[in-house]
Amino acid sequence: MAVTHADLAPSRPSTELGSKAGTILIIICIICGLFCFILCLIAEATRSIVTWESSGEGKHAARECMYSGSGKTPLMCAGGAFLGLAAVTVVEHSYMLVAVSKSTPPVLLTWDPDSSSAKALTWQAGFFFFSTWISFAVGEILLLIGVSVESGHLRNWSTPKTSCLTIPQGLFSAAGVFGLATTFLATGLYLTAVRAQKMCREQETVRRQVLDISVLFASPPLSPRHRTIRAAMAAENPTLRLNHSGRQSPSQFSSVFAKVSIDQV
Repeated sequence: MAVTHADLAPSRPSTELGSKAGTILIIICIICGLFCFILCLIAEATRSIVTWESSGEGKHAARECMYSGSGKTPLMCAGGAFLGLAAVTVVEHSYMLVAVSKSTPPVLLTWDPDSSSAKALTWQAGFFFFSTWISFAVGEILLLIGVSVESGHLRNWSTPKTSCLTIPQGLFSAAGVFGLATTFLATGLYLTAVRAQKMCREQETVRRQVLDISVLFASPPLSPRHRTIRAAMAAENPTLRLNHSGRQSPSQFSSVFAKVSIDQV
């Protein structure tokens, strides 16, 4: 079996943006977000409903309320969605933080703030970051309210009471929507980070190639001995034949420099 360059190339570490481990982690987080959304829908369908009844006659009549159930099912579903959404958000953002800090080259060191693409990605990343945490906070608060209300009548739920706390219709559904939005916004933030790292690598590659070309054309004339060595190296490496044939004029250097820059951009 033939060995290709792809087989010899080093594989990406698991903590790098765009790696297989990162992609699998993002897919798992999306699945967990969908599972939390389903739990919220189940909690909405099984939430406790309050019915009012009149007791007594005449002036001594009183209205009493009674729950339709103990609230165990919506409590468990809402609690599971609360913990699951929190775990997914923390894991996803922690992975992105570690991946960005260990990226090669470091994104913050090679980032060009004056570039239009860099500005667009910065605004995009800021939108996804703040939107993710706002949506996460709203969803968690709604789930916390639902858990607090449903846990208040686990015992003696069938006993008539003078006052009963109930959850408005659609609260758990809204929490599920915010939780699902949190998952997809965090995924958008991850994809933005991958694009930013890719752009930084392309800029770093262009800088290195421009530096190599400038050093190549700015080098002094070679002695006869070095010319012999350079000719032997050029026979093995075609990229060195250009300089072996002689020094070029400034106009030729400018045209080559511009061509390389345009090709890389």
